[in-house]
Amino acid sequence: MGSSADGVAIDFSCALEAASLPLPHFWEHTVGSCHATLALRADWQAQLRRAHHELGFRHVRFHGLLDDGVGTLIRHNDQPLYSFFNADQIMDFLLSIGMKPFVELSFMPRMLSSGGQSVFQYRANVTPPGDHAAWAALIGRLVRHWVERYGVQEVRQWYFEVWNEPNLSAFFAGTQAQYFELYRVTVSAIKAVDPALRVGGPATAANEWLGEFLRFCDAQHLPADFVTTHHYPTDGFGQPGDDTETQLAASRRSVLQHQARAARCQAGERPLYYTEWSSSANDRDPLHDEAYGACFIVKTVLEAQGLVQGYSYWTFSDIFEESYFPSVPFHGGFGLLTLHGIPKPAYRAFELLHEIGTELLPVTGSHATVDCWAVRGAGTVTVLLTNFALPRHPIAPQAVRVRLTGLPKIAAAGIRRIDAGHANPKQCWLKMGSPEYLSAAQVAQLLAASVCDRVPQPYRQETDATVIELTLPPFAVAAVQLSTPH
Repeated sequence: MGSSADGVAIDFSCALEAASLPLPHFWEHTVGSCHATLALRADWQAQLRRAHHELGFRHVRFHGLLDDGVGTLIRHNDQPLYSFFNADQIMDFLLSIGMKPFVELSFMPRMLSSGGQSVFQYRANVTPPGDHAAWAALIGRLVRHWVERYGVQEVRQWYFEVWNEPNLSAFFAGTQAQYFELYRVTVSAIKAVDPALRVGGPATAANEWLGEFLRFCDAQHLPADFVTTHHYPTDGFGQPGDDTETQLAASRRSVLQHQARAARCQAGERPLYYTEWSSSANDRDPLHDEAYGACFIVKTVLEAQGLVQGYSYWTFSDIFEESYFPSVPFHGGFGLLTLHGIPKPAYRAFELLHEIGTELLPVTGSHATVDCWAVRGAGTVTVLLTNFALPRHPIAPQAVRVRLTGLPKIAAAGIRRIDAGHANPKQCWLKMGSPEYLSAAQVAQLLAASVCDRVPQPYRQETDATVIELTLPPFAVAAVQLSTPH
C-alpha cells in the first residue's frame, strides 16, 4: 500500500445505508470561453463539441458578442448598421450540438460608446453607452430577432447577463451607479420583448456589489432573475505585483467555498451562478497545465455542493487571445484543452466528475491535505480522493484507507488516477524537448499521454465492510468506482 510521510494511514469511513444529499451536476451548467469571434473558428467548435459530449457542459459564456469584431452594430456611411449574421452563426452552432448560450451582453459598440477606453488586444470598448436609448434599441432589436429566429420557448432557456466585471475599472469605465443604470435599461429592454426571458447580474469580480445590486433592483422594482459573480483563489491575496504562486501561498484552503457561502447568503432565494472561476486568474499560469489544476477542480467543485446553481469554469480551451494568441502547446493557458485539443489534467478532472452519480453520501474522517467523498450512482459507488495544498504549503504522499459499510456484493472495482505520472501530457511534452510547434505524430503521442485509463483496484472484504487502500502522491486525484451486480 505504501505509507504516509509519518507511516500512518489516513482513515475515512462511509455508511452507504445513511441518508444522502442530492448532487446535481451544477458544474456542467456552463463553461467559459474567450470572446465571441473565436466561436466562428472550426477548431474552437470542434473542441466545444467534444467538451459538451464528454464532460456534459450545457451552456457556454464568452465576452464581446456586441464588439465591433462581431459586427452586431457598427457605423457605416455615418449611419447605424445592424448585422446579426455572425451572432446567428454562433447561436446556430451551439443549438446544433445541443448547447445553449449564457449570453454576456458586452462590450460597447464603438458607435454607442461614451469614450475610447478599451481592454485586451482585441480592443474591447469598456465605456458606458453615450446614449442609453440607443443601447436599449440595440438590445431590444437583437433579442427580438432571436425570439423570431429560434422561438420564444427556446430563448426562454437562455441566460442574459449584463456586462462583465463592472466593479473593475479595466472592464467598465464607469461607476457603480452607472452600471446600475445600464442594468435598468438593459433588463427593461429584454423584458419588453418577453417578460419570461431570464436576465441577471451584476457579473462582478470577487463577490462584490451583490447586496447593493439586489437592493437597487428591489428599490427600483426591477427583475433580477439570477445573480452572477466571479471568484479566483488569488483574489485579494498577496501584494500588488506578486506572481501567482505568491498570491496562492497567501490564500487559504477552501477559500472559494467560504466565498460561495457568503454569496449564497446575499443572493437569498435567487439562483446563484459563478460565471467565472479557476485555480488562478493568470492566463499564463503553469499550474493550469499540471495535476495541481485537476486536484483543485475536484476539491473546489465538490465543496460548492448545495451553494450554487451553476459553476462556470474559465475556460474550456486555450484557443484564447486576451493578451495575444499563443503558439506554445503548454503555456499555462486557462483552457481544459490545449491549442491542439490535447486534454490537460484539468479536463480529466471534469471527466471523472461527469461520470459520478447524483447522491452524495456522508464520509467521516479528516486530514490537512487529503479529502474524501463518496457518490452513489446507478449500480455504482465512486470514492473520490484528493491530496491538495496551496503552493508553498506542506504536502507529502499519503497512505489512505477507506472503509465502506452497507455495500452489496461487488462485481468490479476500478481506479482512475490523475497525478504527476498519470493523465499528464505536459510531462511527455517536456521530455520531447518542449517543441513550440507540434507534428501530427507528436500530437498523437501527447493525446495518448493524456488518457486517464481505469485499471483494476484491489480491495479487501471484511465481515462488515469493504476496505480500499491506496497511496496518494501530492496533488493527486483518485476515483475508485465500485460496481454492484445488476
